[in-house]
Amino acid sequence: MSRILRLHQQFSKYPFGNQIFSRFVARMAPYFQTIKPQILEIRKNYIRVEMKKRRSVENHLKTVHAIAMCNLCEFAAGICTEASIDSTMRWIPTGMQVSYLKKAQTDLIAVCDLGQPDWQNISELVCHVSVMDKTGLEVVAADITMKVSEKPKR
Repeated sequence: MSRILRLHQQFSKYPFGNQIFSRFVARMAPYFQTIKPQILEIRKNYIRVEMKKRRSVENHLKTVHAIAMCNLCEFAAGICTEASIDSTMRWIPTGMQVSYLKKAQTDLIAVCDLGQPDWQNISELVCHVSVMDKTGLEVVAADITMKVSEKPKR
């Protein structure tokens, strides 16, 4: 079990543990804190994350800003990959294709489902992230490419 999933198990035993866990994970890359992501569900190869619509993530149209949604997508893909990858492996994002499908006018839910990648024989992984509004309408679709390699020997 990955370190992220072990931490989630530990935190989830306590009241507000999921909120504290989400804040803790967002601090791994401080820019993620700007969107205040809330992990709703996490398991190997799957994550579901919420982002509240609030003034600090809005654009001039009073909808969720495109870059805030990209940040949510990268958070979902990165934490999902970190929770799933073998402890002898590492990853880094190398590309991102994003489609803005509809205006994001509500809180958002991002889902990343990696399926069943062969972690031992993979050098590149495309993480598909779907972002939906509160009505279930998909507002963003993103494919984030992760380079996967062995950790260097120390």
